[in-house]
Amino acid sequence: MEKQAKIYIAGHTGLLGTALVKLLNSKGYTNILTKDSTALDLRNQFLVSDFFKEETPDYVILAAGRVGGIEANIKYPGQFLYDNISISTNVIHSAYESGVKKLLFLASACAYPRNCPQPIKESYLFSGKLEPTNQAYAVAKLAGIEMSAAYNKQYQTNFISAVLTNMYGVNDTFNREYSHVIPALLERFHQAKIKGLNSVSIWGSGSPEREFIFSDDAACACLFLMESYQSSEPINIGSGVSTSIKELVYTIQKVVGYEGTVAFDSSKPDGMPKKVLDISKIASLGFKTQTGLEQGIKIMYDWYRSRDV
Repeated sequence: MEKQAKIYIAGHTGLLGTALVKLLNSKGYTNILTKDSTALDLRNQFLVSDFFKEETPDYVILAAGRVGGIEANIKYPGQFLYDNISISTNVIHSAYESGVKKLLFLASACAYPRNCPQPIKESYLFSGKLEPTNQAYAVAKLAGIEMSAAYNKQYQTNFISAVLTNMYGVNDTFNREYSHVIPALLERFHQAKIKGLNSVSIWGSGSPEREFIFSDDAACACLFLMESYQSSEPINIGSGVSTSIKELVYTIQKVVGYEGTVAFDSSKPDGMPKKVLDISKIASLGFKTQTGLEQGIKIMYDWYRSRDV
């Protein structure tokens, strides 16, 4: 991407969006276009169309969407499906209409089948039944992947899609209902520490295995793909490192400095038993992550404690 090109970051206030804006600024990109949800509702087809006609961005990174943990996905499946499909279809179609040079659509590892082989290859998309606890969200992400490829085929656009593993980092969401596992655990242990609680209860058995990527590394991967990847085939973004939820819990407990006991509540759902991406495709292009899990959690926790809340 040219340093003076107009680059629209959809979802710039979110976890990945803020990391992208920070990275692009540090790399000398001078024309970054942003609009928060109060100024532009991406679910509204007409507003999005008008925005693209007026601004005519050269490049688009589509990081916007409604996200949340297991609890929110179970409680609001209709909202997750409608909001995410609306955002994806409106932005992708308007990007085509306005002649965007290249678009990156960001999907989630939730889009993979529940019981597909591990590590998860890109070819496993659309190959089996989805995890019931986040099926609605996954369907919306699959629609975005398919739409990007379909527009390339029919309209000769240059739209790429990437499947992102579990992400965490500075500016993450700590709302109890919508937060993902790392911010949820960080806040729970922090509150238990300052309140002097003797025990912390963790949802699930602790046995599922997950992969995590620090938001700054994810932003670097996005920029890398915008500069070096041209295929309609989706590509995985991840660290390639498998961590059990139990290991994650004890790592966060260590970072926070909580000295009480931990109890795992196996009556609560675990979600997918294992979800670790095969990152050989992006690695073969020359990309690798830089931030280890404990290091990233320490950075995130320092930021969390520094907030004026």
